Amino acid sequence: MDRLRIDKWLWAARFYKTRSLAAEDLGRGRVHVNGQEAKASREVKVGDTVEIRTPPAPRTVQVLGISGQRGPAPVAQQLYAETEESRLRREAAIEQRRHEPALAMTQGRPTKRDRRELDEQRHAWDDRWSAKH
Repeated sequence: MDRLRIDKWLWAARFYKTRSLAAEDLGRGRVHVNGQEAKASREVKVGDTVEIRTPPAPRTVQVLGISGQRGPAPVAQQLYAETEESRLRREAAIEQRRHEPALAMTQGRPTKRDRRELDEQRHAWDDRWSAKH
């Protein structure tokens, strides 16, 4: 086997948990093969460059092997080699996120006062737009 559909390869290389998730991102234009936007049916071969735009940073990988069968992670990692530039960009993005304050600290569970304010707003809305009046 020297060629394989990109959605199968992304799934086998463990970039996505399911083929349908891979196909969904392909449909949204988040995956490029050799600089061109790819559809799920696009075939990849050894030597192709695949760019996958997922958080925290885009990844650019070189296809080293073809497998239509999903295996353990160490085997899947042998199917591709991430470019040095991509690896540095991804590590920098991870490091930057590590130093940002957590959103959960400012947007956590509402306090009792916050809940009361939300209830007041909800009741004001219901009184204004109720079908009862």
